[in-house]
Amino acid sequence: MDLTHINKEGRAKMVDVSSKEDTKREGIAAASIYMKRETLEKIEEGRIKKGDVLSVAQVAGIMGAKSTPQIIPMCHPIMINGCDISFNLDFENNKVDIRSEVKNTGKTGVEMEALTAVSIAALTIYDMCKAIDREMVISDIMLIKKSGGKSGLFERDEYNGKGNSY
Repeated sequence: MDLTHINKEGRAKMVDVSSKEDTKREGIAAASIYMKRETLEKIEEGRIKKGDVLSVAQVAGIMGAKSTPQIIPMCHPIMINGCDISFNLDFENNKVDIRSEVKNTGKTGVEMEALTAVSIAALTIYDMCKAIDREMVISDIMLIKKSGGKSGLFERDEYNGKGNSY
């Protein structure tokens, strides 16, 4: 398979999508952030001094999705039609599972926006809780599903085996 982001001289380029058809597209991504049980309890009870951790992380994740072309060099600026982020507090494994769903209608997909959304949400949780728990671990950042476009549907088969509750 040829790399589409490399020009004839072997240097990076932004792919030309001008001839592609507009299609409905969706990207779903997930991530987890592991922490001490006490940290997870404080998040649930709203006892983190910086404020409502999940509300701030949700807004930050949406902002991250919208800002993807500014931080990932070859991503196209796209119109995002919708972005939602949800959280599951998993006390059995002392973690927060994060899921993003991003949609658009356009010439290129929203996979990178969905991945950026969960990454920024996880980083925000870390930032808001680091004063009490510097040992948190962000992991399992992955694309769960993408639909639309020429390549069609992708769904991760082994997703549930990763231990993420989504």
